[in-house]
Amino acid sequence: MLSSKGRMAACLVATVAVALAPAAGVVRAQQPTPAVEVVRVEPRDVTPTAQFVGRVEAVQRAELRARVTGFLEERLFTEGTRVESDALLFVIEPEPFAAAVQEAEANLQAAQANALNARQQLARAEELVRNDNIPQATVDERRAQARVAEASVAQAEAALRQAEITYGYTEIRAPITGRIGRARIKVGNLVGPESGVLATVVQQDPMYVRFAVAERELLAFRRQAERRGREWRESTVNLQLRLGDGSIYAETGTLDFVDVQVDPNTDTVTVRGTFPNPDGLLTDNQFVQVIAARAQPETALVIPRATVQVDQQGTFVLVVDDAGEVAVARVVTGAQVGRDVIVEAGLEEGDRVIVEGLMKVRPGMEVRAVAAGES
Repeated sequence: MLSSKGRMAACLVATVAVALAPAAGVVRAQQPTPAVEVVRVEPRDVTPTAQFVGRVEAVQRAELRARVTGFLEERLFTEGTRVESDALLFVIEPEPFAAAVQEAEANLQAAQANALNARQQLARAEELVRNDNIPQATVDERRAQARVAEASVAQAEAALRQAEITYGYTEIRAPITGRIGRARIKVGNLVGPESGVLATVVQQDPMYVRFAVAERELLAFRRQAERRGREWRESTVNLQLRLGDGSIYAETGTLDFVDVQVDPNTDTVTVRGTFPNPDGLLTDNQFVQVIAARAQPETALVIPRATVQVDQQGTFVLVVDDAGEVAVARVVTGAQVGRDVIVEAGLEEGDRVIVEGLMKVRPGMEVRAVAAGES
């Protein structure tokens, strides 16, 4: 049996327990509903962009080569400067080729004289055969001689033309207007077809920029355009460049070519844009970043990218429904717009998407929704 002190202690514990029990219930009943910050889904005019790594390419590039063998006599340009189309750039010793032209001209004159004599002999023979003064065989022989003489004239003319063409190769002219690079061979050296490139002329305005786009990105872009009832065309895209120093190139480019094949090694499609280059700031083979944007803004539903989550079933966001409870909304997202992303499907205008407090809530929980920035 308990002593009187034990009975008193037990009564004291029971009294304290009875006193505390209602208090605990009051605490549980007074726990506040968790607050979360939400944003309402609203349509906005947006211009989706994407960035790619690109290389600048010359629209035209001409490699100057020697087509005849001889000593390089003159270089008539300053390296790195602009040259006009048909400007004389190199001269290979012309004297041997000029002499070949003179020899071909003399051979042509001799052939023409022989042809004239053969025609005259044929005319006399045809007159004599009418009076039976010579046999017909003689006429046939002279007619054949005349034809051989005419063929010799044609051969001499062709030889002269070839000599003139070869003589023309002693002058190397600019095939395009552009900027010329370094001369690879100095004056006084022997050059010929085996000497390789003497110099390169690059057209600088406009310039191409080539970059690779993942096949799935290009397909998604086209499908988004179709879903909005717009026709996919290269002209629907504007291009900008970020240069090596981080600055944005002042001129806007246009997309002018999408390759018809996918690279099987990288699953990318080669895409090319054209950019004005009036100041010569873009250089052949220069590294740039390409920023592709739609030519016209479009109206779309957007949400912050940070609200989009991924599980085994796909992408989703947490929303607060009309009853004030947390619900899962499965979404299909499109292009990124800064810190936001376009919602293609799964949300409607006015839906409340949780942006703050995601870690402390779960679907079905009752929450207090507060507009972002007002808490």
